[in-house]
Amino acid sequence: MKNNNNMICDLETGVCGVAGEDEMEVIDLNQPSKKIDLYYVTDPICSHCWAIEPTLRRFMKQYGHYFNFKTVMGGLLEKWHGGPVDPANGINGPADVAGHWREVGEHYRMPIDGSLMIDNPVQSSFPPSRVHKIIQKHHGEEKAFEYLRRAREVLFAFNKNIGEAAVLVEIVNEMGLDGKVIVKKADEQTGHDLLNEDFALTRQLGARGFPTIIMVNEENKGVKIVGGRPFEYYVDGLTQILGEKPIPKKQPALSALLEEEKLLFSKEIEVMYDVEQSDINAFVKRELSPNSYQVKEILGELYFTMTTK
Repeated sequence: MKNNNNMICDLETGVCGVAGEDEMEVIDLNQPSKKIDLYYVTDPICSHCWAIEPTLRRFMKQYGHYFNFKTVMGGLLEKWHGGPVDPANGINGPADVAGHWREVGEHYRMPIDGSLMIDNPVQSSFPPSRVHKIIQKHHGEEKAFEYLRRAREVLFAFNKNIGEAAVLVEIVNEMGLDGKVIVKKADEQTGHDLLNEDFALTRQLGARGFPTIIMVNEENKGVKIVGGRPFEYYVDGLTQILGEKPIPKKQPALSALLEEEKLLFSKEIEVMYDVEQSDINAFVKRELSPNSYQVKEILGELYFTMTTK
């Protein structure tokens, strides 16, 4: 019969169960109050926003209990026209985007195909942005953020045009929502009004490039971080705005993270768990049971999905 140590009581300490704890200690069971608002100003077709997904995910998982997270659509591309769109970066038309995207993908190791910008370019980032706003309004920030991830995944890695209604309907349907209804609603006046509210907030926040992350405290003082930055930048920014060093939560188990995210690229796992690229297969084998996942490759990068049950 197995001995149950919880039934053994120590006569000296008066403890039934595991002895050796302090006789008296002060404990705090309260979660830290979320006094920080974090605004993530972004756009569905922003390649550098795709590039920071590994870092942003880890920051949210480990420090999200300190802030209220709010995604704000910035309006990167209303439409293509005859003149240069971004002459400083050599972007005069959609075909110029393809090479830039590919370069970003290779540099940050978040795969980007980009060839659709030559063959079947996204004409505007406003339609997928409006879909985000409708989901955010009716289904909450978490579901809207999930949509944003799925949309970028489809666009950058799998080369589908998220400016097209049929593609957006498919993305939303796969999330368990009614894609046809949501995409239709996004194209109505409500969708346009919600997106314009985000544009006004973007101006108010002083965000002029994407990605921009702004953390603001109760006194309306904040920290602004622009562009792709190392993980430590975000932690330092949060520390400054809190006035104390935040205590991180432990990273989630890979099995739980993969089940939640559906698909993770190697870079995302490396950043989340401080794993070297050369050790990724060994790490995944240690963390996941053999038949629970699949590993595939796209554009020279590995990605992992859960095995369909």
